[in-house]
Amino acid sequence: MGICAVGETEETPAQHRHPKTVQGALGGLLLGPRAGLARMRCPRPRRPDLGLVLAVATFAVLVLFSLHVSTPPSCLLPEKPLGTPEVLPWPSPPARPRPAPCLANASAAAHPDFAGQPRHVRDFLLYRHCRSFPLLQDASPDKCAQPVFLLLAIKSSPSNYERRELVRRTWGQERQVRGAQLRRLFLVGSAGHQHEARKVNRLLELEARTHGDILQWDFHDSFFNLTLKQVLFLEWQKTRCTDASFVLNGDDDVFAHTDNMVTYLQGLDPDQHLFVGHLIQNVGPIRVSWSKYYVPQVVTREERYPPYCGGGGFLLSRFTAAALRRAAPALDLFPIDDVFLGMCLEREGLKPTSHSGIRTAGVQAPSTRLSSFDPCFYRELLLVHRFLPYEMLLMWDALSQPDFTCGKRAQVF
Repeated sequence: MGICAVGETEETPAQHRHPKTVQGALGGLLLGPRAGLARMRCPRPRRPDLGLVLAVATFAVLVLFSLHVSTPPSCLLPEKPLGTPEVLPWPSPPARPRPAPCLANASAAAHPDFAGQPRHVRDFLLYRHCRSFPLLQDASPDKCAQPVFLLLAIKSSPSNYERRELVRRTWGQERQVRGAQLRRLFLVGSAGHQHEARKVNRLLELEARTHGDILQWDFHDSFFNLTLKQVLFLEWQKTRCTDASFVLNGDDDVFAHTDNMVTYLQGLDPDQHLFVGHLIQNVGPIRVSWSKYYVPQVVTREERYPPYCGGGGFLLSRFTAAALRRAAPALDLFPIDDVFLGMCLEREGLKPTSHSGIRTAGVQAPSTRLSSFDPCFYRELLLVHRFLPYEMLLMWDALSQPDFTCGKRAQVF
């Protein structure tokens, strides 16, 4: 230690900054052995060996890597903190093979009167032979798992969400009436406009998932395609709900007094013919093009329709549903759906009948001093057409009151 104290010299920051100072220290090594000895006995602190550092670092990396690879998956840390809710993908219906598109009947366009017809008539003539369309939304598998007494088959346009909701909350509730089971279905096509179809298809998917009551096919939902909707429903029923005793076939803007329907139907045999509604007979096609019901001669040359019931709402039995299913494939589709069903009945040798409780033309008050919306007028009826959604709710609420009575002191709307 004494030698080190005598001969030790340390570098200072100044020696790093001034080359002459360093040079002078080096020159001292050459001046004599004593100075050189002092330098040899007191070496400067050694710097770390760079090669050794690299070797140690490499070894450490290899050890860590081997530990990571050998760690079993169950020991890995979770990618998300515990308790983070899992975001599941939106479920989609199982993919079904899409049938080949139905091609237009080019021979229909060769008719001399074809070009002068409105667009919807031309489309009907080009595609009236098309009857097979994929099912976009199907009813829940348990829809008809138990015996169904009255199946409510309600025709609805894709965007009529409010009407469907009001039907679900009022007369279309799935319930038992006097021990008879009621089940509900909405028959829907697709919107014609592409962007609108994307929205309403999503809406109908949500409704189907929530309520299990949507039957939607991939065809353009329009007035002239209501017949197609009827035919597709009959085919669906053949495999999925063929044992339903009776069917109410109606629009989503009717008020149906389903309690009264059950009372009426429980005295009838579902295996006998029944097709009742607002009977229409001794009429024929309307030939004026501005009418909603316009049917030109290029569609039919017949001037008489068979007897039929107004499509707003009618009741039919299991027996009659099977008869309609047999007749429909043998007939060309007709653009007015209730007339087409009359044609099917005629082919089977059956006739529709009238029921005074089914008013597809609405209800007229007996006096101008009275409101036609008085619940007393509806208490004994089965079905009335043309109801706004809020009117449906008001009427259902009024008729469901346990102390509801009619008389001079009855309150009317």
